[in-house]
Amino acid sequence: MDRHSPAGTAETMTAETATAESGSSYARADLDGDSPAIRLFGLMELIVAKDSFVSLQSLTTETQIPKPTLHRMLQQLEGADLLIRQGDGRHYGTGPRLRRFAESLLLNATQHGARRAVLRDLVNDLGETCVVATISGNEVLYVDVIDTPQPLRFVVEAGSRAPIHCTASGKMGLSQMSPSQRRRLLEPARLIASTPRTITDLDILEEELLSTRQRGWALDVEEYLPSLVCAAVPIPQTGRSNLFLAVQAPALRMAETRVLEILPALEEAARAIRKIEDEGIA
Repeated sequence: MDRHSPAGTAETMTAETATAESGSSYARADLDGDSPAIRLFGLMELIVAKDSFVSLQSLTTETQIPKPTLHRMLQQLEGADLLIRQGDGRHYGTGPRLRRFAESLLLNATQHGARRAVLRDLVNDLGETCVVATISGNEVLYVDVIDTPQPLRFVVEAGSRAPIHCTASGKMGLSQMSPSQRRRLLEPARLIASTPRTITDLDILEEELLSTRQRGWALDVEEYLPSLVCAAVPIPQTGRSNLFLAVQAPALRMAETRVLEILPALEEAARAIRKIEDEGIA
């Protein structure tokens, strides 16, 4: 799961065609917006919905916007560090400023209070620490945390990060990516073994992620930290989710049979958080 304090630590897209298509159609509608700012925002929405880099030519074909106009829009976004041009000089991806914006939005959203109320109720029901997490690059970012009052616990703080390949939230996120996207994300750097149980072979991890996707929830049994067990479910949305709800506990209190028992409560809380995110309840 995740990286943590001396007291312990915590837990912290198959094809994504449907997600990309729904995101693209929504963004295309805003490319005809009333103001230049809305059109630029629509272009960003279109780009971030992709699971690969985009080029001026591919965007021109998809949006039917004149190439000179689209080129000017891309230059504006690149100049603001919202997009970054790749080494070949032709393809674009999300820039550091846009990624920081996305992380800050999750950490400081107006829905924060209502989301924490759901987490607090879940902790009271399960008796264990519960977290909301997202994927940021090749890491898990912990967005919200409510600790269990039990003295024996692993501690994780909102804003902390953990490896994507050996945490329940990370594996849940990876399982929703396409195999090619997973490879692009994981192959450049060696998978580090946090414990003797960490999966560091990409082929074996791929099998684990396929199983995770099929069952709809992820499990980390001492893969990130010794004696820590975590389970995670996606916070549902149309297409691929990048927000996850997880519970973590010492292994002596969280056998796999216990995970199966608490899954319904975890999934119900995930649906409640989705409703909060959709309705903007503060």
